[in-house]
Amino acid sequence: MEEITKATIADLLAERVAVLDFWATWCGPCRMMSPIVEALAEKYQGKVAFGSVNVDEEEELAIAYRISAIPTLLFFKDGKQVNKTMGLRPTSELEGIIEGLLAD
Repeated sequence: MEEITKATIADLLAERVAVLDFWATWCGPCRMMSPIVEALAEKYQGKVAFGSVNVDEEEELAIAYRISAIPTLLFFKDGKQVNKTMGLRPTSELEGIIEGLLAD
C-alpha cells in the first residue's frame, strides 16, 4: 500500500475506485485496522487503489478531508468521495462498500 502525500494524492484519486486510510503510529485502533486494510489491498489489487495517510506527517491532507478521528477510511469513485468509515470496522463491512463501488 502506497504512502500518500499532498504531492501524490492526485495520482491515487485518478483511479476508478480508491481507498484512503488515515492513521497514526500512536493510534491503537489504527494498528488493529492496518492488517485488515492491507488484506483488502491485496484482495482487490488491480481493481482498487489503496493509499495510507499518516496524519502526523500529512496534517494538511487530514485537515483538507476533515479527519476528526482515526482510523478513518475514505472511499472514492472517479475522484469523488462517496463513503467514509471511522474507527475499527469489520472486514465484511469494508468489502461490502468496495464491492458496491466496483458494481456501479
